[in-house]
Amino acid sequence: MFCRPRSLWGWWPSWRPTSEAILKSTEAKILSRIQNDMWARFVMLPNQERIWTLTLTNKSAPKPTRQGLLFLLYSHYTPPSKTPLVMVHGFGAGVGLWVRNLDPLSLSRPLHAFDLLGFGRSSRPAFPADAAQAEEEFVSSIEQWRQSLGLEDMILLGHSLGGYLATSYAIRYPSRVKHLVLVEPWGFPDRTQSQAAEAQGSRRLWVKALVGVLGFFNPLAVIRAAGPWGPGLVSRFRQDFKRKFEDMFDDDTMTQYIYHCNAQTPSGEVGYWAMMESLAWAKRPMLQRVDQLPASLPVTMLYGDRSWISSASGHQAAQIRGKAYTHVVLINDASHHVNNDQPTAFNTLVEGICDSVD
Repeated sequence: MFCRPRSLWGWWPSWRPTSEAILKSTEAKILSRIQNDMWARFVMLPNQERIWTLTLTNKSAPKPTRQGLLFLLYSHYTPPSKTPLVMVHGFGAGVGLWVRNLDPLSLSRPLHAFDLLGFGRSSRPAFPADAAQAEEEFVSSIEQWRQSLGLEDMILLGHSLGGYLATSYAIRYPSRVKHLVLVEPWGFPDRTQSQAAEAQGSRRLWVKALVGVLGFFNPLAVIRAAGPWGPGLVSRFRQDFKRKFEDMFDDDTMTQYIYHCNAQTPSGEVGYWAMMESLAWAKRPMLQRVDQLPASLPVTMLYGDRSWISSASGHQAAQIRGKAYTHVVLINDASHHVNNDQPTAFNTLVEGICDSVD
């Protein structure tokens, strides 16, 4: 099945080898590697938008006996449960990219991962062109999702764009977050300050050139404009993803997943486009707002030592927050996708953070 793109590239091949069904089957192949109990479903929001959601629990956890179930039923006793971990992916991604982390991090507590509104398999509404309004639409959808699941509070972890939105959510709904974990968060520094640092050679030249060029385009338009060559384009330029998962898949499963996540009708990326100053910076830098996080909320920021995002933003956030707990961790031999480059180190760190909560 093929779908026709709605774009200005009318002279380009007008079909793309993708569909929601193909995305579903590609994701299913990835999630088949999960060993713990997993419930995958759409969570309906009050406005009828759907958020694709995974909930995982420990498969080996002891199940209550019949007598235990009767006791719970008639005593109205609620057994204590640990604070759930909620994982928010980054730009152009989806729940499948957490495949190395879902099992280890759901051994001792419930884990929820979802596709952000406008990404992956979630609904793809039109986003406003205003940066603040686009951010609010993302954040409101997360809060509506939380309410729909009936979660009282959570350990909130966000990667890249997900880190930016998780911070915005914690500012807006601080009572719902017990610990904020930011993994390579996008959109924190002010562009002027970042460019001053780059002048000292802190960023690779090819990254600066790429950011400069892509800043003029809707970030994922090229994938759709490539038509039938789109899957090959992603496989060629994201060979790093094939290498990261070569012990799990001996084919292009992961790059195909990325392609099918992003070849669908543009939605979340339009919201991102509205919020970004250019590909690497936000119109509303988060460092200007981290002081709005309550001092009682602990924050941990994880960075890869080979990433294009500088950990300097994390240290600046710690300075701004003063005595409030803000811990910055640099993970060795890891790029932007630290959870996939060094999954063992990442999982151990996150598990320790979760254990510090309860």
